[in-house]
Amino acid sequence: MNQKISILVIEDEKSICDFISRTLEVNDYRVTSAFTGKEGLQAITSAPPDLVLLDLGLPDMDGNDIIRKTREWSSMPIIVISARIQEKEKVEALDAGADDYITKPFGTSELLARIRTALRHSNKIATQDHITTRPYRAKDLKVDFEKRLTTLKGEEIHLTRVEYKIVSYLAKNSGKVITYDALINEIWGPYAGDNNRILRVNMANIRRKIEENPGEPEYIFTELGVGYRMIEDEGL
Repeated sequence: MNQKISILVIEDEKSICDFISRTLEVNDYRVTSAFTGKEGLQAITSAPPDLVLLDLGLPDMDGNDIIRKTREWSSMPIIVISARIQEKEKVEALDAGADDYITKPFGTSELLARIRTALRHSNKIATQDHITTRPYRAKDLKVDFEKRLTTLKGEEIHLTRVEYKIVSYLAKNSGKVITYDALINEIWGPYAGDNNRILRVNMANIRRKIEENPGEPEYIFTELGVGYRMIEDEGL
């Protein structure tokens, strides 16, 4: 019998915590709960779960501190579930190391989909050497990392060096929100600053090349004020 995937829910509102726990248990996850940041950190370190669902507004500490402390030693997936809707709040959590961010209220289908994506990416981390050599595929788009080749409907898309670096980085992290700062740091280095104009220009060029209608993208979506998310790799 397969061992159930374990999920730790760190949420101080009992009604929300109970709702999430019931939803996950019905979908065959093993769930534990913590109602404070201290309890959550103890649970993370004493019996590390496969994934953490984390509320930022805890009574004893900010959830971002839990993310930072966990990231000092673990890459376990962390999905933030928060009522904070400001873009800067989302960016701070993602930059601290969260894998995803869901705003309350949310539907069960969205929650389960985000969990599946985060768990797939945790498997990707464990087999990084294999995954980075396998091409990314979604709909009619393919990115071959070994050949550094991008094709759409079988036809080569001619990307500049920088455009390819952006597309390949998003493809390797497909399904996840990548913040503007994280993408700029990856492509241009840590001293590039936070001016994302050059990123926006490159993204506009990329969309003209790969999207049938750049105004309604199919492959690379904008999370306003936060960053970009590439459509999930269908081969995962």
